[in-house]
Amino acid sequence: MTATAAKTFPPTVEWAFKPMDDPSAAQAYTWRLAHKHYENFTVVSWLVPRRLRQDFCNIYAFCRTADDLGDEVGDRDLALEYLAEFRRQTLECFAGAPTTAIFTALATTIKRFDIPSKPFLDLILAFEQDQRVTRYPDFPMVLDYCSRSANPVGHLVLYLSGYRDAKRQILADHTCTALQLANFWQDVRRDLLERDRIYLPADSMARFGVTQDDIQLGRCTDGFRNLLRFEVGRCREFFHQGEALLGWVASPWREQISLFSRGGLAVLAAIERQNYDTLTSRPVVGRRTKWMLMLGALLTMGKVSLSR
Repeated sequence: MTATAAKTFPPTVEWAFKPMDDPSAAQAYTWRLAHKHYENFTVVSWLVPRRLRQDFCNIYAFCRTADDLGDEVGDRDLALEYLAEFRRQTLECFAGAPTTAIFTALATTIKRFDIPSKPFLDLILAFEQDQRVTRYPDFPMVLDYCSRSANPVGHLVLYLSGYRDAKRQILADHTCTALQLANFWQDVRRDLLERDRIYLPADSMARFGVTQDDIQLGRCTDGFRNLLRFEVGRCREFFHQGEALLGWVASPWREQISLFSRGGLAVLAAIERQNYDTLTSRPVVGRRTKWMLMLGALLTMGKVSLSR
């Protein structure tokens, strides 16, 4: 990276390419990053075994930084340059030569759990795709994007929990895709105004008579409400399909997955409470609801038998 380019880093990724080969300092950095930028991290970490919390932070730091390199730079060509450098560093890490804080910390997690490079590289591909693709013709293309932008995170969590089989990964994909879709439908207008992206399938928009101008101007027509009702229904079905994973993982991962699913369903419920109008105001999940989700996840302990 050039010195000029480095000056353009947003605060969240200013350390992305700074050399650091001290494992203790690197892990302290990823711990701080995770707890500073993930508002629910402290709550979620209660459900993660203490011995794995640092590994969770290391993976989170990779995901957060890669996402910010794609979304927070403000220039697509420069973002692609940064992401290409991040990919190079990822490959160096897997070759046994990490040089920065994130990868020095992450190298210990990768080695400890024998994690392959694919989920990390797929995430970078998704963030690169965001720089090149801003409209999606149909739902299968949206799902294809989710296979790189969301599903690898579920695979990484499964690796940390000791599961490597395809069956569990496929079930996790349903939940991760659903979470990504819920976020899309929550942020329809913001994605367009701030990043010039529309994840709503173009064929569905045409079917319900929704235009880009409707989204940009915040016109919540009957057609838009019907479109969001349709997409929320498809999203909820993915959450239901992913519920089967709860029977295939042990505590405490069962509770954490339950919490994520409940959180996503709470976003869908918030959209429904607004009569599917996500254009004039962004649906949010309140603090009380978040704590109720936490309680609900804890109540699942011991209530789902572990399948063999």
